Amino acid sequence: MALKTPAEIEQMRPAGRFVAHVLTSLRAYAQVGMTTNDLDAHARGLIEEAGARSVYLGYHPSFGAMPYPGVLCTSVNDHALHGLPSDRVLADGDVLSIDFACDVEGWVADSALTFQLGTTTPEAQRLIDTTERALAAGIAAAQPGARMGDVSAAIGRVGRQAGYGINTDFGGHGVGRTMHEEPHVPNDGRAGSGPRLKPGLVIAIEPWFMAGGSGYVIDDDGWTIRSADGSPAAHAEHTVAITKRGPLVLTARD
Repeated sequence: MALKTPAEIEQMRPAGRFVAHVLTSLRAYAQVGMTTNDLDAHARGLIEEAGARSVYLGYHPSFGAMPYPGVLCTSVNDHALHGLPSDRVLADGDVLSIDFACDVEGWVADSALTFQLGTTTPEAQRLIDTTERALAAGIAAAQPGARMGDVSAAIGRVGRQAGYGINTDFGGHGVGRTMHEEPHVPNDGRAGSGPRLKPGLVIAIEPWFMAGGSGYVIDDDGWTIRSADGSPAAHAEHTVAITKRGPLVLTARD
């Protein structure tokens, strides 16, 4: 696990602020009747204007059937993670997750949010609110001297109490010069276990819950992860630096 110096954490702040700005802009921009490609185009314009660099576009890990074609992950309803931008038209009541990471001046930040378009429903709002509460619990547990299992257990506790499906195959990760660094940050675990959290560690904490069971399927594109039972999913994420004073959220949205 690569630890950052206090000076390097300061150097990561512009990336965190930019990622937060883009997500805030997308939240205001998204409307019923748009396509997820429209959202992707909006984000591309902001990236170009800022002189930043997308870390999604062209990204091709082993599981992807092709290089990633967009600068956003746009996951709708039963899409839990890695939804590809497309000509899909957003409908009233859709649950939309937007995941965005970008490189600014050689440092990466990564964040995600979920919201409902148009008419809201109590069921979807409960899922979204629970996912946000799990993110807050994970961040609160990310104290210097604690262990990774404390973060995972805090996230999992919130999800289980709400009765939601939790899967640990995909979760948080280290962040720095690249989007994915060690360590893995599972969304459930045993308190007191795992590596100790030291000042200088920067991690993306990202709970994702499914309203039904914990199973998922992956589309033929190799990217889009859906809930196996077709239930809606929600995803929330922040990039967090462990400091001597406690967790510092680099992607905080005002």
